[in-house]
Amino acid sequence: MIRCPECSAEIDVDEDEVEEGEILSCPECESELEVSQTHPVHLNVISDDLDEEEEEEEEEEETEMGEDGDYLDEEKEEYEEEDEE
Repeated sequence: MIRCPECSAEIDVDEDEVEEGEILSCPECESELEVSQTHPVHLNVISDDLDEEEEEEEEEEETEMGEDGDYLDEEKEEYEEEDEE
């Protein structure tokens, strides 16, 4: 019996047929899981890594803009120069 490391739900998989590196999906929490080892089967959550990367990208985009939604001075100057051309 394999359990999801995220929500502990049972995942119906034949433990003898899974391969290392295989991607499974939890039927309960829908997390993507990678088989990191067989005998015994061990799963790692991989969908959280993607979410964290997306959050970091969003934070970086927010820091490029000023609090009032305007571009920071350096970027604003670049856009003004492009507009003049």
